[in-house]
Amino acid sequence: MSTTPAPRRERTALTVRHDVGWSVQVAHQGQDLLTYVYAPDDVQLESPRPYFHPLHTVGGDLVSLFRPHDHVWHKGIAWSLPNVGPHNFWGGPNYVHGQGYVQLDNDGSMDHERFTAMDVTDDRVHVAHDLVWRTQPAEGQETGTEVVHEARAFAVTVPADDVWVLTFSSTITNVSDEQLDIGSPTTKGRENAGYGGLFWRGPRSFTGGTILAPGTAGGEEVRGTRAEWMGFTGQHDQTARHSTLVMVDDTTNPQHPPQWFMRNEWFAGVNPAPFFSEEVPFGPGESLTFRYAVVIADGAADPARGEELAAWGRQALAAWSAGREG
Repeated sequence: MSTTPAPRRERTALTVRHDVGWSVQVAHQGQDLLTYVYAPDDVQLESPRPYFHPLHTVGGDLVSLFRPHDHVWHKGIAWSLPNVGPHNFWGGPNYVHGQGYVQLDNDGSMDHERFTAMDVTDDRVHVAHDLVWRTQPAEGQETGTEVVHEARAFAVTVPADDVWVLTFSSTITNVSDEQLDIGSPTTKGRENAGYGGLFWRGPRSFTGGTILAPGTAGGEEVRGTRAEWMGFTGQHDQTARHSTLVMVDDTTNPQHPPQWFMRNEWFAGVNPAPFFSEEVPFGPGESLTFRYAVVIADGAADPARGEELAAWGRQALAAWSAGREG
């Protein structure tokens, strides 16, 4: 089986609209692909942080969910970390061993500071900005303490008629004087619940859909296993069409290949989780970089199709690493 992607048949046209102080929207030939809300107005309990929602396929189907009633802090695709030292940048309660989930006063925020790039061509969009991560404000204070500085970037390409790729990069630097080792509920004692990182929440109709991994398709039995890529294929209400999402982990990421936090029974979720069962050290002054490709396609997929989509993601990450991100 060949894993070399076939070239698209014609040049694509990508456009950007910037709603200043709120969001960036990317469209392809008039069809919205994503909205990136970089300055959300979420309440503190939901750990305000940028997110990608709504996300659509090239064909126009919605492939993300925003603020589901079961986990209101789930928002499309978001860089979300529940255990950064004593701080929560995921939202909601923390897992405390022996007590279960407890709502603590530690829901921090990832706050937009400034854009450093917003480059648009017919076939590529590249956006970059700086963020400051702040702790939950103490009672009587308006803002929390700065603990992490982040340089974040994303790119959008449309390499095929039914496929587009979101490339995401985050470099985080510990600017506090404390150890901020990054973990998960599993590193805190909850078995097989190692979520944290780039997390996608799929449409409600995708519940019960198919989880894809190299050489296999099935359900949550793959949770906690290691792989370069995993994905999800689900079916839409109303149109009855299918869509597929595949995430690819960059080979330079900490803990590559990662363990994966995958859901299809309660809801549709995909999350390469480098902190699943082992904390990643993050001391004062230290920096960590993470890169991912998210491949979104019209239509259903089996493991062979999943591998083809992963190849598009590898190609996008290779271009990023070669310095062609703008």
